[in-house]
Amino acid sequence: MENNPELALAWQFIENTGTHLFLTGKAGTGKTTFLRRLKAESPKRMIVLAPTGIAAINAGGVTIHSFFQLPFAPYVPESSFTTNGAAQYRFRFGKEKINIIRSIDLLVIDEISMVRADLLDAIDAVLKRYRDRNKPFGGVQLLMIGDLQQLSPVVKDEEWQMLGKYYDTPYFFSSQALKQTEYCTLELKTVYRQSDGMFLELLNRIRENRCDGKVLETLNRHYIPDFEPRKEEGYIRLVTHNYQAQRVNDHELEQLPGRSYTFRATIDGKFPEYSYPTDEVLELKQGAQIMFVKNDTSGEHRYFNGMIGEVTNVTPSCIEVRSKDSETPFTVQEEEWTNAKYVLDEETKEITEDIEGTFRQYPVKLAWAITIHKSQGLTFERAIIDASASFAHGQTYVALSRCKTLEGLVLSAPLSARAIISDSAIDAFTVEARRSEPDENRFRSLQQAYFLELLSGLFDFLPMEQALKRYVRLLDEHLYKLFPKQLAAYKEEVQRFHEKVIKVSQKFSLQYTRLIDESRDYAADGKLQERIHSAANYFKEQLQPLEAVMGHSISSDNKELKKKLRDAMGELEGIFGLKANLLQLVLTDGFHVAEYLRQKALLSIDSSSLQRGKSKSASGKEDKKGGLDVLHPELYDRLIAWRNAEASQLGLPVYTVIQQKAILGISNLLPSDKTMLIRIPYFGKKGVEKYGDVILGMVRAYRQEKGLSEPELL
Repeated sequence: MENNPELALAWQFIENTGTHLFLTGKAGTGKTTFLRRLKAESPKRMIVLAPTGIAAINAGGVTIHSFFQLPFAPYVPESSFTTNGAAQYRFRFGKEKINIIRSIDLLVIDEISMVRADLLDAIDAVLKRYRDRNKPFGGVQLLMIGDLQQLSPVVKDEEWQMLGKYYDTPYFFSSQALKQTEYCTLELKTVYRQSDGMFLELLNRIRENRCDGKVLETLNRHYIPDFEPRKEEGYIRLVTHNYQAQRVNDHELEQLPGRSYTFRATIDGKFPEYSYPTDEVLELKQGAQIMFVKNDTSGEHRYFNGMIGEVTNVTPSCIEVRSKDSETPFTVQEEEWTNAKYVLDEETKEITEDIEGTFRQYPVKLAWAITIHKSQGLTFERAIIDASASFAHGQTYVALSRCKTLEGLVLSAPLSARAIISDSAIDAFTVEARRSEPDENRFRSLQQAYFLELLSGLFDFLPMEQALKRYVRLLDEHLYKLFPKQLAAYKEEVQRFHEKVIKVSQKFSLQYTRLIDESRDYAADGKLQERIHSAANYFKEQLQPLEAVMGHSISSDNKELKKKLRDAMGELEGIFGLKANLLQLVLTDGFHVAEYLRQKALLSIDSSSLQRGKSKSASGKEDKKGGLDVLHPELYDRLIAWRNAEASQLGLPVYTVIQQKAILGISNLLPSDKTMLIRIPYFGKKGVEKYGDVILGMVRAYRQEKGLSEPELL
């Protein structure tokens, strides 16, 4: 990637800006390789999605519909997710899924050419619902990967009658949400698959709708009627329709002498049929031409996805194959594909993959012929192509670009201009995208804008003020007669907060914006970092009076009002906790984008876990330090100090080391061994394994100091 300036710029865009990116390019320009490296090395928390099951498995992700729980029916932009009718956009996300959605930095959509505009708007609606309602896609950065000259989205006539009122084309770039954003297009131009200069030029002219009579004449020189290659040459036929491929493969298998053997896939858990990577029931004979549909996972590199081979021997328990380029046969083992969903690791707070189902089968399929659609993403040394009956945009280009060289290509039917189908909407979009392709100057501008956006988010206290006002409004409307003093205190705090926090933050925004604009190296500017540190310290102090007022929460006997008050206070506490922790992070470590993003994602996962310096006992009573709820406040303080120091050393939020609820339980119950310690609520077995010896040592020392006897077993 370091040797490719296009890929290097794409990497910089993803790592150092929040700008949406459409990464495109001809077949074989390294889009898939870029995605693999991004998944392996990027510090950003990402989800990888694709429009179809096969594409999702190839990309190592999940489908858009399954992740967002979307129906396959069209999404009408002006409708909500509770529309009536056949398409029910009602969904129930669990807490884990909501936490994942709230904590991701980057949403990757592979094979974006197949994603309809309305599907992208449906994604936007879900993200807004659980993240920032005022930003397209809830403020998540999008990386869209694909080639618009390849597979197009599927839209039925009756669906387009509905969607045509809202979209000028079915393609992703017509999404209403995407049009509200500033997104960039980067086109990869270096082709790694083909090395034949003349062939590259022919493909490029077809891809860009510049195919003339001379191009067709050159290609049609490779038309050989009734071409029957020698078996050892390993040609594969690419056809436009499934029935054509099935007919060829059935015929060729039948012509082979000898017995056929069938192998049934082993499917465990959830693995939908539309995602099967190869045949559930595979029928083979000795001499059958096959194609591998997966890379060799043994580490021996004997085969790769798309490699053509021949079955040299087959028994009920063994398949032996040799590559067309080798005389040495090898035994094929079953391979496994996984159907994964994203889950949140509660201990590390990292997004991980949870395997819902597996599909085990020999990684081959009959391959005298396959459809052009199935050839997407594959590469062949030799192919016989029948694209004369092409019926979709880009189909001919996809077929021809599967070949490495022009010499390896044979046409079984001549190509005419009718087979080169192009969509004028894509042509117009491509021209405009190239005209506005970003350069280094624009990248630096967007990088600076991203730094400013994150800093502005840190010092934006308006959401907190709005949450405070919502809570006070409920008190004022329903409980002003019962709690006049508390209401007066809250109203006074609203006024103080506006004067001391909101107005000051607005003035400070002018200051840091000017400093960023004036600095050549704003990210490392000492003066800017000093002002950020001072501001973080000021605002953290100014949050303390609000925290004190929030400690006097009010309830009601009215069930409905009680819930409203609880929800309003919960929202305020969540915003407060996140902001307080982020300000403390900046005070401790300064403001650096990568670390700030990492900690913000962790802290955003579950706002109810954020600490406001207040905890609750198991009975639900507030922890009034030094009062009845904390039986041993001195030990409590020692445990808090140890926990904070450990979190600082590890660079983690304090609650990921040990929750205050657990500290309260330990300081009250004084466990003497691990059996007792593991029973402390909110601590658990992993906590005992990691910190049990240290904590028990502190408890033991405290008991000795105070002359306390050993407690009885809990």
